[in-house]
Amino acid sequence: MKPNDRAAQLVRPEAKPLLGEAETVEINLVFEDNRYAALVFGQYDQNLAKLERRLGVIANANGNLVTIKGAPEACEHARRALETLHARVKLGQPVSLGDVDGAIQEGALQGSLFPSEAEVGRVVFEQIGTRRSGSVRARNAAQDLYLRALKRHELVFAEGPAGTGKTWLAVGYAVLLLEQGAVERLILSRPAVEAGERLGFLPGDMREKVDPYLRPIFDALADFMDARMLERGMQTGMIEVAPLAFMRGRTLSRACILLDEAQNATTMQMKMFLTRLGEGSRMIVTGDPTQTDLPPGQKSGLSEAIELLSGLDGIGHVVFRETDVVRHDLVRRIVGAYEAAARRAGPGAEKARK
Repeated sequence: MKPNDRAAQLVRPEAKPLLGEAETVEINLVFEDNRYAALVFGQYDQNLAKLERRLGVIANANGNLVTIKGAPEACEHARRALETLHARVKLGQPVSLGDVDGAIQEGALQGSLFPSEAEVGRVVFEQIGTRRSGSVRARNAAQDLYLRALKRHELVFAEGPAGTGKTWLAVGYAVLLLEQGAVERLILSRPAVEAGERLGFLPGDMREKVDPYLRPIFDALADFMDARMLERGMQTGMIEVAPLAFMRGRTLSRACILLDEAQNATTMQMKMFLTRLGEGSRMIVTGDPTQTDLPPGQKSGLSEAIELLSGLDGIGHVVFRETDVVRHDLVRRIVGAYEAAARRAGPGAEKARK
């Protein structure tokens, strides 16, 4: 069959109740384009297997047909998730297991806002896009809230465990602002706690000294910017990297300023950083308060700033949980195990860690 608009459509018959099984239905989805079906189902049907685990349904693929069996609400949820994945592959975008998680959460949001028979006007997660990356859509409700906060507020705090996309999405949004001309430069900073801020002991120039601490940000920049543009931006000062200790005394105007690993900033460092915000600038502060490397007894500047400022106008605050981890299923379980252990140890132990 030649690919055309019709071949990209889904055939969605009504859910059929199974005889002799209370509250159990069967839904058949037919993908008229077999290539799209293969991408939606995943290698060895791994995407369908994930749907089964997460939603408690049975999903069997046969060529370009997938049959979903289970509770009515769960089957409808699975159908919405598969439609979301189908829309993604139609745009030529890859589908990973993380995208399946995102489609499941997006399907949950759709189901909570619209009746099951609604076919138009459905809600979709927020997205950003740069010249290199193309369109990047939030994978879960927390990321959706995060992107909306970035677009709405001049200062945004994002806290949560590793693997939730806090830094990656912040860098992507910063690059988008730069490409749109909303800001003139990017300034990337991070506390160098491991070296006690004494970077002079490391070999090389300033960029080589701070590179180990800002490597995660460089990796994210490479995802959103062409390598030549990134190198040119570094050379011209359009993209600047600096340890937090070197920010004192500056006023940063027409810039997007990102502070990563902010849980390792002291109270005075955080106050100094936040007061660098100049006219026409945006500021993003990310960190995980449960992974503070500060000396025992010293309070994290991130936690204190959130307590003092999160209710002020113009400031956004987004909290990511262990369920929002998109890096890998195993990472999600690791984070969950550590958080469960912290809860068993009691609030006093958790406070001491912060």
